[in-house]
Amino acid sequence: MKRTRAALAAVVGSLLILLGGVAPLSSASAASLVEVPDFGSNPGGLRMHVYAPDSLPDNPAVVVAMHGCGGSGPGFFQSSEFASLADRHGFVVVYPSATKQTAMGTCFDVWSDASKRRGGGSDPASIVSMAEYAQQRYGGDPQRTFVTGSSSGGMETNALLALYPDVFRAGTVFMGVPFNCFANEADFPPWTSKCVNGSMHRTPQEWGDAVRQAYPGYSGERPRVQLWHGTGDTLVPFQLLEEQVKQWTNVFGLGQTPTSTDQPQPSWNRQRFAGPDGTVRVEAISVSGAGHSLPMGGMAAAAVEFFGLSGGPS
Repeated sequence: MKRTRAALAAVVGSLLILLGGVAPLSSASAASLVEVPDFGSNPGGLRMHVYAPDSLPDNPAVVVAMHGCGGSGPGFFQSSEFASLADRHGFVVVYPSATKQTAMGTCFDVWSDASKRRGGGSDPASIVSMAEYAQQRYGGDPQRTFVTGSSSGGMETNALLALYPDVFRAGTVFMGVPFNCFANEADFPPWTSKCVNGSMHRTPQEWGDAVRQAYPGYSGERPRVQLWHGTGDTLVPFQLLEEQVKQWTNVFGLGQTPTSTDQPQPSWNRQRFAGPDGTVRVEAISVSGAGHSLPMGGMAAAAVEFFGLSGGPS
């Protein structure tokens, strides 16, 4: 969808709030959010905050949770439900803060060459350092390390799943785009982007090849992927959910026809794509009427359930 710069300027303030991933506030806890100034290699120049409940089990899971453009780690801590879920289920949450300045505010880098290559540096490498720090500091389980994000954070989630499939067990993407969708930094702002203009169409093979080329020769298990998008999203168009489904089903060698469909909630329409062993590898949830405002209430809990951290079905 084409927009004029004037129209964008009139609404950019509200868009930045939405991109930050506003959701119901999490409940208070005796534990607190802590900044970690030195967590290891940080080529992206990011900031790290971590939330660890007062009571943690041995070898807890680690969840990396990323904000949208114009947001911050502490802001996403306050506005999303992951911290209260960590209290309930006993896992550590890492909240990165982006520092790349763009026309949409501070956003996670998913456009540079460095952000598209394993070991290339930039934000993905910094976030992997954060995950590894949390594993070492809290005895976190490397086999239960997960990633999620909203908008810019969702885009970065797709990048991390493509580049570091050996680090993250699964990921949940809210309002994202496929990995390697942006050509460069000039392609990132939505009013000039060929990626985020509602007409980005590639074949499943083309999208899948982008992931495979990010880590050539990788033959290990790929992380499972859950994808969320509002049908009324005009900033990151709903059509990009289909492109992400194409990408990840192709990576897993699955067809485009879901193996099951249901409605976990009245406005949530879920498609599931399972492998021959019955394990759901890709899950896509369309939220009827929702704009660029995910995650909303209950969605973080559904993500945690998808990760297998709540004791419910995954």
